[in-house]
Amino acid sequence: MYGTHFGMQEPPFTITPDTSFFFAHTSHQEALNTLLVATRSGEGFMKVIGEVGTGKTLLCRKFMASLDTNEFVIAYIPNPYLQPMTLLLAVADELGIAYPQHINQHQLLKLLNRYLIDSYAEGRRVLLCLDEAQAIPLETLESLRLLSNLETERRKLMQVVLFGQPELNLRLDNPAIRQLKQRVSFSCQLSPLSLSEVEFYISHRLTVAGYRGTRLFPHKVVKLIYRASQGIPRLVNILAHKSLMAAFGEGARTVGESHVRMAVADTESTHGRVTVKARILKYLTALVSVLAMVSLLPLATLMLSTLSTFTGGAV
Repeated sequence: MYGTHFGMQEPPFTITPDTSFFFAHTSHQEALNTLLVATRSGEGFMKVIGEVGTGKTLLCRKFMASLDTNEFVIAYIPNPYLQPMTLLLAVADELGIAYPQHINQHQLLKLLNRYLIDSYAEGRRVLLCLDEAQAIPLETLESLRLLSNLETERRKLMQVVLFGQPELNLRLDNPAIRQLKQRVSFSCQLSPLSLSEVEFYISHRLTVAGYRGTRLFPHKVVKLIYRASQGIPRLVNILAHKSLMAAFGEGARTVGESHVRMAVADTESTHGRVTVKARILKYLTALVSVLAMVSLLPLATLMLSTLSTFTGGAV
């Protein structure tokens, strides 16, 4: 669409988790390093928590791609909203374990255990990565704990990494699965990007996409994107993409503030992101207007003075 206009080889701001666009900002790099160290040291359960759009799936794929396939066998379950038996079947499928059509849970666990022992004998570690883990039913989480009981005298035969939204913490706080919570040896928290990181993030993705021209997103434009997205990478991608579309539509060679405002207006996810302070200011301003309309000028003057103090004189 706008790629040729701006001299790009591929779209820079797609929201699909392409590891070639991975941006190692602080919390993501720390989480990646922690996962790599923890898996190589044989830890049983690990957990990565992040809000919607902070890049959990991209981090998961980057983590898996960073592992040596000669050392690790990886099972990846992107949608673990499954009953215990169904999850075990999904794990068996991911690991390439053949099983009869009408198998029961006991028989399947025996097959899994045999596979894990054989892998250990070959010097390979089995890793299970579960994305969107906040959706896992409680009884399935308990079956994961039982699966993790498969171990030798020295280490676990299967390692498990849970990637989920903050609701996962609430699930793990349930007393019914407190034993699982105790087994989570490493926990990482993904945070939104800062303003400076948004600037580097946009530049990084443009470079990966092949852009080699002059600065496409001026600093004041980046600030608008940051404020509207609050540093959430997925929203940064959406706003940057729509801003480029708007600039292309006008034949512009750089993205302007008007293009970002158009992108924000067209992005429902950025609406309603109003701070408490902004809501208070809006309320006080409306109240002052009403007081002025009913000619309560002394009180209106007092309210305006209060509002001016609250905002540092910017009324």
